[in-house]
Amino acid sequence: MDTTEDLTRPASTKGWRVVDIVVAAVLGVAIGLVFFAYNGPGYAAFESVDALTPGLGGLLAGVWLLGGPLGALVIRKPGAALFVELLAAIVSMALGTIWGWETVASGFAQGLGAEVVFALAAYRRWNLGVAMLAGAGAGAAAWVNEFILGNHAKSLAFNGTYLVCLLISGAVLAGLLGWLLTRALAGAGALDRFASGRESR
Repeated sequence: MDTTEDLTRPASTKGWRVVDIVVAAVLGVAIGLVFFAYNGPGYAAFESVDALTPGLGGLLAGVWLLGGPLGALVIRKPGAALFVELLAAIVSMALGTIWGWETVASGFAQGLGAEVVFALAAYRRWNLGVAMLAGAGAGAAAWVNEFILGNHAKSLAFNGTYLVCLLISGAVLAGLLGWLLTRALAGAGALDRFASGRESR
């Protein structure tokens, strides 16, 4: 499996096309539905694992970070990671979550965390390594957001463990999974109008 074929291909210097906006919106809604389906069982599993070792539940949080890396890998335009993750969070909140408006705050932070990594790569590198770093970036941003919203009152041991677990989970469940999903969509011909699809094929 070649993970370096697209290392130096830049995103288009043009603005977003209509197809970019439509596909990003579809991805955002689809990931929002995934979030909504995962909220109940995911949070229950999160709490169970966290009860074993405080902070360890972060290993299961990566699914909530998926939108940013996937959106950027598919669309390859500045702002795609933030757009898809934020829209997914809005959809999840609209369908009903126990976290209310904090869901949108989380989506913004997580999308921004992934976006920063792709920006640091100058929107030119779309390989597996960058994807996993973007997932970890989303995890780091999620940690900062939750620290501000209340985790600052928890112990140093909890916050340290939680941060490490979020970084790992983000890299694997958001970065690696987002990269694999992009490859699968490209292989199926669903991304033929995008550089991500043409390069893969």
